[in-house]
Amino acid sequence: MTIHRRHLLALVAAGSAMPALAQAQGATAIQTAAWETERALGSPQAKNRVSEWFSLTCTHCARFAQETFPQIRKDLIDTGKVIWVFEDFPLDRVALQAAMVARALPPDRYEPFIMALFASQDRWAFAQGVDSTKELWNMAALAGMNRPTFEAAIGDSALQSWILAQQNNAEKKYQIDATPSFVVNGKKYSGEMSYSDFVKLLPGVS
Repeated sequence: MTIHRRHLLALVAAGSAMPALAQAQGATAIQTAAWETERALGSPQAKNRVSEWFSLTCTHCARFAQETFPQIRKDLIDTGKVIWVFEDFPLDRVALQAAMVARALPPDRYEPFIMALFASQDRWAFAQGVDSTKELWNMAALAGMNRPTFEAAIGDSALQSWILAQQNNAEKKYQIDATPSFVVNGKKYSGEMSYSDFVKLLPGVS
């Protein structure tokens, strides 16, 4: 089963009454530009380009990350057959904040951090009475982020707007309306899948 929640964050983009992210000293223009750069794994010369649109609070994305992605990385990304691009598609305010924090880490720490978030999703995103911002800070600190960078990330309205704009563009260009969704060499596929099902989407790969 795949989560469908089109335009859930349109209220944020429109500046509506959806709870705002924590107010903090914003990032510098240089920081924001760095955080908005592509987060990818694999060789740019790979014949297959896969973009994964995911939400860090999506349980289906978490299961895919833990059960299917490790083999994809080992057999397809590390062997030069696929370049994998991570694309944010936050389904709620908590996922949006988590995505902003993840992008504030150096690129080489991005993928390990989001995998750690998926692995501990029940603790930081869904536990009763949890302070998700506090939990995100605890995990970011373990990943080597300092407090000023964390505060700058969650207070960066430009980064927030950019993530939401990317999400909106994905909805229009590829009709992304669920997580996880994958754009494989320009063609969209939706839903959590096994490695054997996923590899069938790649021409010339078995």
